[in-house]
Amino acid sequence: MSFPVTDFDERYRAISARDTRFDGQFVTAVSSTGIYCRPSCPARTPKPQNVTFYPTSAAAHEAGYRACKRCLPEAAPGSPAWDIRGDTAARAMRLISDGVVEREGVPGLAAHLGYSSRHLTRLLTSELGAGPLALARAHRAHTARMLLVGTDMPISDVAFSAGFASIRQCNDTIREVFGLTPGELRARRRLPASAVPGAIDLVLPYRGPLDASGIFAWMAARAVPGIEETTATSFSRHLRMSGGPAWFEVRQDEASRLHLRARVARLGDLAPLVSTVRRIFDLDADPLAVDAALSEHVELASLVARTPGIRVPGSADPHEMLIRAMVGQQITVVAARTALTALAEALGERTENGLLFPTMSAIAEHGAEVLRGPAARIRAITGAAAALSDGSLRLTVGDDGSEQRAALLAMPGIGSWTADYVRMRVLGDPDVLLPGDVALRAGAAASGLPGEARPLTAWAERAAPWRSYLSAHLWRAAPVRATGSRRAASISRTTLTDDTTTKETS
Repeated sequence: MSFPVTDFDERYRAISARDTRFDGQFVTAVSSTGIYCRPSCPARTPKPQNVTFYPTSAAAHEAGYRACKRCLPEAAPGSPAWDIRGDTAARAMRLISDGVVEREGVPGLAAHLGYSSRHLTRLLTSELGAGPLALARAHRAHTARMLLVGTDMPISDVAFSAGFASIRQCNDTIREVFGLTPGELRARRRLPASAVPGAIDLVLPYRGPLDASGIFAWMAARAVPGIEETTATSFSRHLRMSGGPAWFEVRQDEASRLHLRARVARLGDLAPLVSTVRRIFDLDADPLAVDAALSEHVELASLVARTPGIRVPGSADPHEMLIRAMVGQQITVVAARTALTALAEALGERTENGLLFPTMSAIAEHGAEVLRGPAARIRAITGAAAALSDGSLRLTVGDDGSEQRAALLAMPGIGSWTADYVRMRVLGDPDVLLPGDVALRAGAAASGLPGEARPLTAWAERAAPWRSYLSAHLWRAAPVRATGSRRAASISRTTLTDDTTTKETS
């Protein structure tokens, strides 16, 4: 199956089969009814001559269609295309989801992407069928629907949490998009019996299968005490949003649903927080497409069968991710966690409820007093923090991948492993291989693939564009090391992973 599906006939076959795999990848607008649906909508399949496919719900809104009340297309997982693609449209969608339009307006979004507002509007309208304002408006409508049916928040709070400037604007948009008032939309909700009044407890949609236990284990191996907490079925952490400190917890229930609980200092931070959580857990991925492509290679079929729906965890904060990657260079995950714990305890910001990762300015000014190891590496870490703090180095979820990589490689002490690892974690790039990673190569050798960097790189070209997921499988396949030394004793299948590397050059 090709991916993404863009041909009319392929899309029509998908809606005829009510194939849930394509939910979120496109919407189906029906001229005879004036509504648009997700591909799996259970309603009768419309005639081909009445159908128009749109890449986004915003495009359908702009064309005069409203959302189907039966299948609620806004409730589908997000499109995996925004990670697979690295073009301007994909970068814009990631930034819109991150709340850039609400914080900085369309001029701010355009500046991030290197265009004028007018040119960006033309580009997105041509590519996605809607301009940045319409795309941001559709994202607000989606967030509002999610909060109306998933929480008991007052409708006024829902409006501002979704990013609307006023309650009236929210009401008008909800009526236009869904054909219902906010109150009518809320009346259709089905809250779980355990819902607690006043709590934000959302069910996060995703495409199955999902290797949730693998994600929680990944988080547990790296959790910094005070900032992050983990169990076998949950992960929580404190983080800094634009409006102040925030906290969230993701937990898996017995029905394999993922629930999100959250607290934010400013209601407008809730939508960006949900987007951040989705990136951390890679919930917009298309695991069936990934698994099918990797399983075509006989060397990988058993790995995929062993761990279907594997995910590549994202990052809570791009700046924090770079520091964590640099601290973890050339040492084990256990050692990196110890160093990061010391850094957080000494320089982190303490709040009423927990601990926030240190600011870049704090690391730049005082990191050398806390960090241990080679002087050159400490200078590199504090130098990168200083560059992030003063803006001379920019690092966002909407960066161009090649430009981000080049900017990182230009920094002292940052080599290809760190730059590519950050690209994988921050941008969600699905096609990154880290051939300099010791554990990845060990997993490759154990799986019958080349165990040396150059031949492994050549072999892995056949796994494009899913080399990040190949990397995740190879990390999982890394054998348990013998315990013949103190260093080896600290390494296990769950801890020897991406943070143990060969020597970096800079």
